[in-house]
Amino acid sequence: MRVLTIDIGGTNVKILATGQETPRKFPSGRKLTPGKLVAGVKALARTWNYDAVAIGYPGRVRNGRIISEPRNLGRGWARFDFTSAFGRPVRVMNDAAMQALGSYKQGLLLFLGLGTGLGAALVADGVVVPMELAHLSFKKGTYEDYLGVRALKRLGRRKWQKYVAFGAARMIEAVQPDDVVLGGGNAKKLKKLPKGCRLGSNACAFIGGYRMWENASSRRPPARARSRRAA
Repeated sequence: MRVLTIDIGGTNVKILATGQETPRKFPSGRKLTPGKLVAGVKALARTWNYDAVAIGYPGRVRNGRIISEPRNLGRGWARFDFTSAFGRPVRVMNDAAMQALGSYKQGLLLFLGLGTGLGAALVADGVVVPMELAHLSFKKGTYEDYLGVRALKRLGRRKWQKYVAFGAARMIEAVQPDDVVLGGGNAKKLKKLPKGCRLGSNACAFIGGYRMWENASSRRPPARARSRRAA
């Protein structure tokens, strides 16, 4: 199956399809609606062939459905019909969870995405568990207020890095993972990684998108079993 993976960030939308080597991107931001997303993706991917679509969405997703509007994009996401808009099967996952899935090796993985906001997810024996750590209270705001891109601009890289190290240590203490990945566009701005962490790659988001469909295929029951349930 050829999969088109869409990684929606607060700054850019990045796409890559099976068999392609170079991602393409266009700006996102607070005026990006799902309709504009689809139009932009179709324009960028017009020369690519794909059978299915995987979307990494920067917000809450439950059972493959968007259940809340994003903080850093436009409106109208929760009820949008992506399958009809793309004319192909579509699966949606939280963007941090999708990158975590692509970063996973074994055991229990804690993923922290340092981007426009703060993404977080666990992967336990291949099962993805999205988390909303960004909005936990911290000091005079939330963890996102001290680890997200606005904190980097407000506090400067050195102080922001100290908060990243502190936040990562607190979350590691709570979860006790076997592996910790710091991903997102700002992770590479860390001069020194916090203890016990490894640097992720945005390319893992695309691997996660492909794995979304691989995992879905492997979980499907045989045709005969499906027919018995349908009957």
